[in-house]
Amino acid sequence: MKKVILITLGVFTLSVSANSQKYFTKAGKITFDATAASSPEQIEAVNRSATAVIDTKTGAVQFSVLVKGFSFERALMEEHFNENYMESNKFPKSEFKGTITNNSAVDYSKDGNYNIKVQGKLTIHGVTKDVTTDGKLVIQGGKINATADFSVQLADYSISIPGLVADKVGKSAKISVNCSLELFKG
Repeated sequence: MKKVILITLGVFTLSVSANSQKYFTKAGKITFDATAASSPEQIEAVNRSATAVIDTKTGAVQFSVLVKGFSFERALMEEHFNENYMESNKFPKSEFKGTITNNSAVDYSKDGNYNIKVQGKLTIHGVTKDVTTDGKLVIQGGKINATADFSVQLADYSISIPGLVADKVGKSAKISVNCSLELFKG
């Protein structure tokens, strides 16, 4: 719990500045699916404690998640994920820092659906790579719901899959982000 508080404070320290409207959550949902196409077994997990911040003035976006917060259907999968693949004691969090490149097309004061483009740096397993993806912001009643789907190649992030399970775990993982953010009043 102490680590979650420190990460949350770190996000605020880096991202909250005067004259900006920040939207925040510490209950964002991030899922991934690394199931191989030929596998009958699902390799999926969900984390419901992602921290996210959007600065409506600059379009800056930041997400942070504790790797050990991902839950699997089977405890053994979760153990292997943390110990063998993600090495979560060595690399305890994953994060994305980027920008909504078409931020000027979003009217944050008006309810509506806005297609966005996001560009930034994704860090997983201690490796940082450039990522560009499409997303969507739904603004309703002064809240923002942010969603995006994209895929990453596991090898790009130095995540190796042993031959014993190569037929079950895909070479890529589909990541889905779904966060409901509220105006930060700090």
